[in-house]
Amino acid sequence: MLARRTFYSSAVQFSGHNKWSKIKEKKGASDRKKSAIFSKTSRDIIVAVKTGGSTDPEKNAALAVVLKAAKLHGVPKENVQKALDRVSNGKDKGSQQLMYEAMAYGSVGVLIECLTDNRDRTHHALREILNHYNARFAPVTFMFQKKGRVRVALDAGSDPEQLIETALEAGAEDFETIDVPENTIETIFTCPPTELSKLASAVTSPGKCRELLESELVYVPTEPVEEPAESLSTSISNLVEALEENEATIRVWTSLD
Repeated sequence: MLARRTFYSSAVQFSGHNKWSKIKEKKGASDRKKSAIFSKTSRDIIVAVKTGGSTDPEKNAALAVVLKAAKLHGVPKENVQKALDRVSNGKDKGSQQLMYEAMAYGSVGVLIECLTDNRDRTHHALREILNHYNARFAPVTFMFQKKGRVRVALDAGSDPEQLIETALEAGAEDFETIDVPENTIETIFTCPPTELSKLASAVTSPGKCRELLESELVYVPTEPVEEPAESLSTSISNLVEALEENEATIRVWTSLD
């Protein structure tokens, strides 16, 4: 009986220790996730200001979208202000915006947009990730087209005809309208990169839409692709996730998008 009691007491202590370890592990993972979001937001702010040419969200649609996302993700105001101050005061002059190209699994093109103050360190980090996921640096820009993309929300039941007409007059080449939950219609416009700012301003003018959801430069596949095998799709998703976790990464595009 004594032996059993001793063993029982020891088991309770071990269980408590294990529970605390799991709590610390979860907290650590949560903290790392928050840190990654905060860092990405800072990079997105810098890129949005460089692209849109202004630190005023009223004049820079791309920045307005980034700031809204930052608020939704709970990014502290001081972090946001620090990034804005950094880019407006020219303290980010040592940072380079770079595009890395890679081929994954022999047929899938991958573009990795980065903002870094150390080209060699970023190149090395990306190469390690690519090697781990059966990918390598290779020229693949021929597999993509650079486009401007603007996504807006309208109330369900709204007639998007006037909005679409305005967008086409402002340089939109194509559009897609989709129904989403919460009584909302989303319309996505694509345009030449040079028309992005003009298009975003036009479709967000008073009375045109309820909300601007996205305004950015994107890379889309030159040729439409067939639905990939599930195993390939999963492998590419894992690669993209690993690349996005890199501290310098802004965005990742693949020819499967």
